[in-house]
Amino acid sequence: MPELRPNRVKEKLAAGECAVAIQGLVTGDMIDQIGPTDADAIWIEGEHGAIDFLDIGDQSRACDLWGKTPIVRVNSHDYGLIYRTLDRGAQGIVAPHVNTREQAEAIVRAAKFAPIGMRGMFTSRQGIGVTDYVKIANDHSLIIVLIEDIEAVRNLDEILEVDHIDCFFVAPGDLAQTMGHLGEVNDPEVQATIADTIKRIRAAGRIPGALVDQSSVVRYRDLGARFFLTGIDGWVSAGINSFAATMNGG
Repeated sequence: MPELRPNRVKEKLAAGECAVAIQGLVTGDMIDQIGPTDADAIWIEGEHGAIDFLDIGDQSRACDLWGKTPIVRVNSHDYGLIYRTLDRGAQGIVAPHVNTREQAEAIVRAAKFAPIGMRGMFTSRQGIGVTDYVKIANDHSLIIVLIEDIEAVRNLDEILEVDHIDCFFVAPGDLAQTMGHLGEVNDPEVQATIADTIKRIRAAGRIPGALVDQSSVVRYRDLGARFFLTGIDGWVSAGINSFAATMNGG
């Protein structure tokens, strides 16, 4: 009898370890290309990208092949959108613009079966052949909420009281925008707010997440973040530019 595939990110976070998700892969073939790497998860972009429900099945299958956790960022808190995303094969969902305790609670209700929530009764592509899927899915589904508005920072203590959320991810772009620093994520006030928010999440016994690159990952790790998102575009550009420089005698 098939068993439910392990959720690599959820297991690593529960064990006190760090986990990294890669953003910017838009097909199953692209996911296959980084399959042999040590990345823990693939961040499937359903808020800003071209990803649709049909794509989630193919991309999550590629993640399954390589033991990566398929995490889908949805574009709203819609109840049906969240559980349908999990039905299609996501092992985790990322909810944007979570600014209040009530919003966080609604996301948990949509993503978890009873008695925790009221996720629509159906299996998932992950649960095909797993006869007790609806009874064990809650222990394997990952919930990440984005703290990306200054309103969320102001309401952070109440949001952090909501159980069954695996990671509170501090997203810099929208945070900067709502602080009056459009496009200026490196503004000192924005960076200070990000650092303070990560510390507050950690102090509450919760798991912070952060957007990082090679130059910032150690700083955010030392602040307390344990879930990291990094985009493939920067790595590709750096590799191509380095090769071109070497080719031209640089």
